[in-house]
Amino acid sequence: MTNPQDPQDVPDSQNMPGASAAPAGGGPVAPPLGCPAHAGAALLYGPEYLRNPTESYQRMRKEHGQVAPVLLESDVPAWLVLGYREVRQVITDVQTFGRDSRRWNRWDEVPSDWSLLPWVAHSPMMHFTEGDEHRRRSAAVSDALSAVDPFELRAHCERFADWLIDKFIGSGTADLVLDYVYSVPALAMGQMFGLPEERLEYMAEALTVSLLSTEDAMAAQRRAAGVVEELVRAKRESPGPDITSRFIQNSPDLTDEQLVGDLMVMMAAGMPATSYWIGNTVRLMLTDSRFAVTLAGGRRSIGEAMNEVLWADSPLQNVIGRFATRDTTLGGQRIRAGDLLVLGLAAANADPLLWPDSTAGFAGNNAHVAFTGGDYGCPTGAPELGKIISETAIEVLLDRIPDLTLAVAPEELEWADSLWYRCLVSFPVTFTPAPAPAPAAGQAASDGS
Repeated sequence: MTNPQDPQDVPDSQNMPGASAAPAGGGPVAPPLGCPAHAGAALLYGPEYLRNPTESYQRMRKEHGQVAPVLLESDVPAWLVLGYREVRQVITDVQTFGRDSRRWNRWDEVPSDWSLLPWVAHSPMMHFTEGDEHRRRSAAVSDALSAVDPFELRAHCERFADWLIDKFIGSGTADLVLDYVYSVPALAMGQMFGLPEERLEYMAEALTVSLLSTEDAMAAQRRAAGVVEELVRAKRESPGPDITSRFIQNSPDLTDEQLVGDLMVMMAAGMPATSYWIGNTVRLMLTDSRFAVTLAGGRRSIGEAMNEVLWADSPLQNVIGRFATRDTTLGGQRIRAGDLLVLGLAAANADPLLWPDSTAGFAGNNAHVAFTGGDYGCPTGAPELGKIISETAIEVLLDRIPDLTLAVAPEELEWADSLWYRCLVSFPVTFTPAPAPAPAAGQAASDGS
């Protein structure tokens, strides 16, 4: 099928082009903002939505059905896909719903300082590629990920987890967000991508801060990018058994800028989802009696809690960035060529049509859309590596600190105001202090070797 509008003919989004060409077939164009198509559109920003997104999704379903007109920050219009079946339709139909943001028909309404611009501004990264180019680059990523030995990864994660716990176990208190759930995945990512040992902690700090909504985030991101640039140069000269080397070898046509961009996407995309998977699972186990009674050594309960989090407390809540390639209908709504669709992963996983019995459990059911899916979903192997990191971090934490206790009432926990992620701002815990074991002579603390 040929796209009615070739994105290559549209300027990059940074230039803020105007509306796209009229759809093929001469059909009527959907009305602009202020006309019936977005009448009563819900705000996908602001305190009311961020305070209780679940309630907002319920209201949207009642008023609009499984696909709702919404306004993003600065009142930029889009569609939020709420239904499980509809999300599946979008992620599998790549002919109708593409990733190249240059076909977006609302660029003329986007402020130059729009906070969501980094999510949609077109760049040479794999994130915006389609067709054969996307398949080629995605295959290179999946092949590079396959170089990771799962048993070695688990061993590294155990050492990283022990090292981090040793730093706070003597105090009897910790903030797991800053002291643990960010750092284990960051250190694991550094190891998998072949960062030198002496750069692991530096990269972990830079990636961690870059994902926080603070004034230091951009500077931290630049520090992380600088490390990746050094890494690409080093691995070109001296490749090793790591993701970076294999990705470079599998991508001879990519420039260094593209390599750095794709590697940063891999690291930055994997780290928050894995971190919040750890944090949300530990929170569930500390606050839900079904899991709390078997904290110590409860291997089966850890796996069940991790799966339940992906269904009911998904780390990745929404995904921006599908653009209709032609006029179509979805969930009873008229979608026009160039319209932006936001995938409501959390809403889809809680779709009442999918779960007519609200008391049904999630055990053994892996049909969630927490990792999206289809050609543009997580690369093959990425969810499995994320699971190893998360499961190991949780196991080690509960083994080392079996009396881990939430330091505040569950309702006092503060969640980040984020459209994209479901994550705690802080995670205060208490436990019985214990002395940290002394490291062996000559042992590198962060490596454990």
